[in-house]
Amino acid sequence: MTVRRRSLAFVGVAALVPLLASAVPAQAASGSLAVTTLGRHGAKVATTVTVVAVPSGQTYSVASGKRITLPSGRYLAMTDIWEHGSEGLGTDTLGAEVVQVPGSTSVTLDARKGKAVKVSLDTPADVTDAPRISAQVCAATVSNMPSAFSTGGWNYQGSIYAIPNSSRLLQFGYLAQWSGHDSYVAVKNTTGIPAAPGGSFKRSGLATMRFSVRSGTQMAQDNDTALQASPSTDNCTTDMMTEVRDDSAPYSATVHVTPGTWQPRDDLFASNGDDIGGGFPKVRTLKAGQSFTQSFGRAAWSPMHYLPTVARKSVRFIPDALIGDPDVGISGADPTKETVVLSKGSTTVKKQTLTNWGSSDAEFSAGIRSAGWYDLTVDAHRYRPGVTFPAGMLSSRVTLDWHFKADPARPMVAPVFMTRFLPTGLNSHNQAAANSTTTVDVSAGRGSQDPDLKFTTVTAKSVRVWSSADGGRTWKAATVRHSGSTWQASVHNPASGAVALRSEVTDAAGDRSVETVYRAYAIG
Repeated sequence: MTVRRRSLAFVGVAALVPLLASAVPAQAASGSLAVTTLGRHGAKVATTVTVVAVPSGQTYSVASGKRITLPSGRYLAMTDIWEHGSEGLGTDTLGAEVVQVPGSTSVTLDARKGKAVKVSLDTPADVTDAPRISAQVCAATVSNMPSAFSTGGWNYQGSIYAIPNSSRLLQFGYLAQWSGHDSYVAVKNTTGIPAAPGGSFKRSGLATMRFSVRSGTQMAQDNDTALQASPSTDNCTTDMMTEVRDDSAPYSATVHVTPGTWQPRDDLFASNGDDIGGGFPKVRTLKAGQSFTQSFGRAAWSPMHYLPTVARKSVRFIPDALIGDPDVGISGADPTKETVVLSKGSTTVKKQTLTNWGSSDAEFSAGIRSAGWYDLTVDAHRYRPGVTFPAGMLSSRVTLDWHFKADPARPMVAPVFMTRFLPTGLNSHNQAAANSTTTVDVSAGRGSQDPDLKFTTVTAKSVRVWSSADGGRTWKAATVRHSGSTWQASVHNPASGAVALRSEVTDAAGDRSVETVYRAYAIG
């Protein structure tokens, strides 16, 4: 397992946008503030103090003990008094004061007044260590985003404190994590900093989030999964994050959480340690006793959203999210390099090679002069300079072939589809058994691309599926059965190698959508 420490637990500190004292025009200043910070033994401790104007949210950053000039008004002075301890151990004491600045004002934040943040859980026998606690103090009334104006720290129970303050201008939030075979996570937000910060929790009152991380489809093997608190109304726990597991895929992990709304996430790291992306699936709201399984890396990866459009007398296409995780959505798509060709009959209108790596502005646009049937083809493969892809990576290449009628005088979303393939019964390496039969769930979808473009409902008249065991040189038709809004294709697997999948979706008007995913899943 790779051990990589990062500031997972709270995002509030990193989200601060501090302004230097010099950013305040001298002519506007009519007062000053100095904040002294004392440690738990009464000695001065050097800290960085965040000063937030109420209600404007103007934020300043100043060293403790240093006087800063400010316009007269009301401010929140917040800091984490962190002190070194023996053997690398230390303490964090969070404190905040509401300060009125008319003239020269001084205030002291004294860690000796801090109360231990205490949390409890009826943990199982395999949880033996103290919980890790992340906490932060936020400006409650500055905006509808208290977590954006905050300061905080993390430590283990017994080493993290908070100085009580009943002001309703403040919020106090924390996230506590107990680790054993499963993890247990609790979050809580309060108005003001309570006299006895913390809380008691029962396992019976928690919800469960399970993570299933498969291998083979992603650009890197090292997957760092995490959960972020995502309350419906922003508060001091918003975006507090706990690491679930940082390991090489495949793996599974289980986290029991306090009821509420949570954002699962997955960060990928290359062999050299570089962060090369990841994804943010849909947020999940869980009640006590509920459970949900979040998958990452499940085959097959394919185009996620973008369809051809007709606008400004051109056929246009955004080459983005062409190879993406079906359980994550657009945010889980990898960068690609693709060749896009628009043709009318035997005439090539335009051919262009593009990439969305390092740019969000890539777009294919080809002018058309007359109405008629057009073909737009896309041949995309994953592309990330400087990164060595894992050997045998799945969903390495995707092709699209759309045939549709277009009129330069009629802006619209082309009446074509994208296909999602979901092979069932695969193992954690996205492998099917040799010489077996795999049922592939197939769905044909399309979504609005631009609110200003006409988007019509199109019904798939026919869906056909083929498979290839030799990289696309030969294809075998699969038996397809229609069930509700999806189709099931029965694919006969080879003795070894990988399986490519191809679909053809047609409508009653003759529009056709052909999609191919190479190395959709493996045999093993």
